Amino acid sequence: MKRIAALFILVSILFIMVTGCQAQSVPETITDDMGRSVTFNSAPQRIVSHVPAITEMLYALGLGDRVVGVSDYDDYPPEVKEKPSVGNYFNPSVENIVALNPDLVVTDGHSDTIQQLDNLHINYIVIDPQNMEGIIKDINLLGQVAGVEQKAQQVIDAMNSQLSYIESKIEGLPKIKIFYAVDMTDPNNPWTAGPGSMIDWMITAAGGSNVAANVSGDYVQYSIEQIVKDDPQIIIYPEVHGTEYITSDTFKDHPAWSKTTAVMQGNICSIDADMVSRFGPRITEGLLEMATLIHPEAFK
Repeated sequence: MKRIAALFILVSILFIMVTGCQAQSVPETITDDMGRSVTFNSAPQRIVSHVPAITEMLYALGLGDRVVGVSDYDDYPPEVKEKPSVGNYFNPSVENIVALNPDLVVTDGHSDTIQQLDNLHINYIVIDPQNMEGIIKDINLLGQVAGVEQKAQQVIDAMNSQLSYIESKIEGLPKIKIFYAVDMTDPNNPWTAGPGSMIDWMITAAGGSNVAANVSGDYVQYSIEQIVKDDPQIIIYPEVHGTEYITSDTFKDHPAWSKTTAVMQGNICSIDADMVSRFGPRITEGLLEMATLIHPEAFK
């Protein structure tokens, strides 16, 4: 009987130690990407995200069961479509958010309506990474907030592993001149990605050379005259699901674009827009897709 009692006490102590460690894994106060200090008394169990990239982070961290609301634009992973909607990404409905009784709302800070949550005493944090380092930092931050640091580290390790794999494949290969067409509404003055943008980093990390690397600004308009002069070897454009904003004919049918090496050699490639525009855990998959477009010979 004494042995049983002693065993019970030992198990109780271990339970207290384990639960205590779990509680300590949640920081009392964190600093988000807007520089706001946000305090948590426990790990949030009812989370609303109206930003697709953040929703992907939460699911990658195994927190899908805690997500109670998303935006109309959320579509990955597929099961996210079954979650209640709080409206669109740009202007989510505060009323819908409140109705879901969340203990945490995660946003990128680009919606003014979210600031109304301050008056409603609903905790929210701003996750708005601008580069690869920011993505890694924010995955780690969400892991801390939710008390799943080990899972966060696993996600980060997998991303770093994929980065190392890509780097090893393209090492020593020639840099290929790339033009990334963000918007072709005006084919004579298309929008492209400049230095400091995530796309510019991805082009370089994928073994390419961004022809717009010397402009001023993250996203800029680039004249057709300059494009012809730069003569890109590959043109890459984002493929938006269900909407053909840009196609290969956009370039083939244009008298100036058709003179570029990329068009003459048929090197006009589309890439999954979500993979390169959502700054979340799939960004390294997007990088792999881009590297395969730029250096297909390295990924046979």
